[in-house]
Amino acid sequence: MSETNNPLADVPADRLPKHVAIIMDGNGRWAKERGLPRRRGHQEGAKSVRAVVEACQPLGIEYLTLYAFSTENWKRPKREINFLMALLQRYLANELSTLMEKNVRFRVIGRVDGLPAAVQKAIAQTVEACANNTAGTLCLALNYGARQEITDAAKAMAQDVAAGRVSLDEIDESAFARYLYTADMPDVGRFRMRSCM
Repeated sequence: MSETNNPLADVPADRLPKHVAIIMDGNGRWAKERGLPRRRGHQEGAKSVRAVVEACQPLGIEYLTLYAFSTENWKRPKREINFLMALLQRYLANELSTLMEKNVRFRVIGRVDGLPAAVQKAIAQTVEACANNTAGTLCLALNYGARQEITDAAKAMAQDVAAGRVSLDEIDESAFARYLYTADMPDVGRFRMRSCM
């Protein structure tokens, strides 16, 4: 993208967030509007991930979280789910060299243990390979739900209270935030941009 086409070109660097999150939604609608099969929309969505990752580094955006597969997505047809899981495996295999070249760390939030075994293995291999990268973090939210995250955080905090590691008087928003999946990441920044379409 050239400087003249970049809607962020005139934004001071200190106003840009350190953490950006994107809900990957609308791939099926995009395909339908063009008379294409849904899977084509998912393939195009996966391609756009590389462009977004590459755009973050020069802007100083250190963390990019992509909400890629929610707990609600299990309600989709089994054939579509199988395709999405296979697409994820291919993406991880194909993009590992780019993540390494760009020095990007990879992580996943959500209930990974609920994903197919082959996907879990691909995730673990990618996380391990990128563990020492330092130029940014790509975080995929997989088998993720906000209520599920709050439930998991509440259970973990309750266990610490029951074990005497945390007292009820210590519980506040910042204490609770330490139990969220993204506890070691900065909060997602708030930045509004008019559509350039």
